[in-house]
Amino acid sequence: MIKIEHLTKQLPAGQKVLDDINLQVHPGEFIAVLGGSGSGKSMLLKCMAMQEEWSSGSYKLDGVDVRKKGLAGKMKVRREFAYLAESPMLNPNRSALKNVLVGTRHQTPWWRMLTGMVRNDDYMGAMDVLEKLGLLDKAHTKAEHLSGGEKQRVAIARALVHGAKVILADEPVTGLDPHSAEIILKDLKALCSTRGITIVTVLTQADWAERFADRLVGLNGGDIVFDITGRRLMQREKMML
Repeated sequence: MIKIEHLTKQLPAGQKVLDDINLQVHPGEFIAVLGGSGSGKSMLLKCMAMQEEWSSGSYKLDGVDVRKKGLAGKMKVRREFAYLAESPMLNPNRSALKNVLVGTRHQTPWWRMLTGMVRNDDYMGAMDVLEKLGLLDKAHTKAEHLSGGEKQRVAIARALVHGAKVILADEPVTGLDPHSAEIILKDLKALCSTRGITIVTVLTQADWAERFADRLVGLNGGDIVFDITGRRLMQREKMML
C-alpha cells in the first residue's frame, strides 16, 4: 500500500503547488486525478515518482517511509514505479520492441542502454507483452513511425517488462482520438484487474475518468477537494475543479 501524509511541495519563489496532501492507494486500484490547469495534478504524480523533491511529508510503501531511506528509497520507487509522461520518452530510431527491452535509465544497466543487447528470454517476454497490448504487428516499427496511441502502449509495455508495480500516467490520452484513448484506458484498466498493477493517472475529461477509474480524486489549488469511490461526480463536485 502507498500512504502519503502531509505532502507539501513549495517552489523556490514560495508558492505552494501541493498543500498538505494525504492519500492512500491500495494495490490494484485505478485512480483518476482530476483538476484544472495549475491545480497540482502533474506535480502530484512527479512527487509520487520522486522526480520532484518533497518540501515536507512522509511517503510510506508497505509501511516503510522511503523518504527516510535516502538514495535507497528513491531507487526503490524508481524500480517499482513507472512514470509515463504525456509524450512518451522513446528512442525514435529504435523499434517498438527495442524501446521496450532497453527501458529507461532507471530500469536498465548502462551497457544495455548503450548497446541495446538483450537476452533471448527477455525478447520473448517483451513480445508477449506487446501482443497482449495489440502491438505485435508494430514490434519492429521504429518509434518515430508510431502513432501517439501506439507510443503510449509501447511505454506501458516497457513499464510492465521492467517490473513496474505502479504506473503513474500523466494525461496518457490527451490529444488522442476517442478510439485510441479508449484502447489506452482499457489496457490500463485490464492491468489492474488481471495483474494487480496500481494505476494513478491524470485525466482531463471527467467522462473518461468516471467510466474507467475506481476512484476519482479532485485537486484545486494544490488541495484535495474530493476523493470519491464507486459513483459519478455530482454537479457541485465538478464545480470544485
